[in-house]
Amino acid sequence: MTTETPDPRVRTWGPACRAVALLLGPYAEVVLHDAAADRVLAVWNPMTPRAPGDPSMLGELDALDPSAPGVYGPYEKLLPDGRRLSSVSAVLRDDAGRPSAVLCVNLDRGPLEQAAALLAGFAAPTAPRPEPLFERDWTERMNDVIGGYVRAHGRPLERFGREDRLAVLRELDQAGVFAVRRAAPAVATALRISRSTVYTLLAELKQAPARRNAHQNEDEK
Repeated sequence: MTTETPDPRVRTWGPACRAVALLLGPYAEVVLHDAAADRVLAVWNPMTPRAPGDPSMLGELDALDPSAPGVYGPYEKLLPDGRRLSSVSAVLRDDAGRPSAVLCVNLDRGPLEQAAALLAGFAAPTAPRPEPLFERDWTERMNDVIGGYVRAHGRPLERFGREDRLAVLRELDQAGVFAVRRAAPAVATALRISRSTVYTLLAELKQAPARRNAHQNEDEK
């Protein structure tokens, strides 16, 4: 707070204002306004030159209905230097329900927007993958298949059932992954299952076409 004051409203609500300012500082300004006199009572982490005693310019608050919302926002504000703020205002009432003070929290969105832009830049691909460098990398194909299935179905590996694993192994087989020597142990590790489970499921996949062909032959007879 910039200046000490004996105003009882500052004594009452000041600790809460200071707590918010400490939690969000230095990116948030907390202002306590006198609703009746329309002046600033106290400021924590000031973002502008205003100080206690300066005009609040909040307008007439006496017209507020007692049943009106106590909290407004978040809404956008601009500072003279172009910074964008997200603001929330809370009307603090006395025992009779009349507006006594207004608590405003102004959060500087600049650091958040810069962080979001930085993260978006890292997340976005910068160039197409050079396929000649990866065309023989079967582990890349394995990861693409397994990771693609996880993302497409929104199901983590820990929640894979038998049908999920069969579908992934079928796709890996079609991608030629199992043509590589010792691919099965790597697939087992990637799927977080045992090697014996991989071999059992692969055997099921190989038996399925044979069973279908047998049924077709029976039908033709």
